[in-house]
Amino acid sequence: MKKILIIDDDPDIVGVLKLLLEIAHYQVIETFNGKEGLERADKDQPDLILLDIMMPVMDGWEVCKKLKGCLKTSPIPVIILTAKSEEENEKRAKKEGVVDYLTKPFLPLSLLKKIEKAIIPNCTQDAQAK
Repeated sequence: MKKILIIDDDPDIVGVLKLLLEIAHYQVIETFNGKEGLERADKDQPDLILLDIMMPVMDGWEVCKKLKGCLKTSPIPVIILTAKSEEENEKRAKKEGVVDYLTKPFLPLSLLKKIEKAIIPNCTQDAQAK
């Protein structure tokens, strides 16, 4: 079962995401700030990270920079899931190494397709490595 780490400070969003992902047969790890998210990414090595931008303690941009700057976590695909819909944020996300960008509110099917697309290349790499 593939593991997805959610890093978002809104418990309602995290709850909805958790339910949606569990129905789609993903294992879910919940965190509610960037610092906690970084710790869990390092410890649990998820297959994908869903990351909010606007959070207390450490914002999503800082989290992304730290994830991509660490050898252990840099290969983990990150999808930004945020209320910030400005084009400049999408461009920055690409520059930071994010695989996809989705604004809230989101369509569940659209999110699941983006997750599948981001995880599938990793499945292919895993199969080739064996």
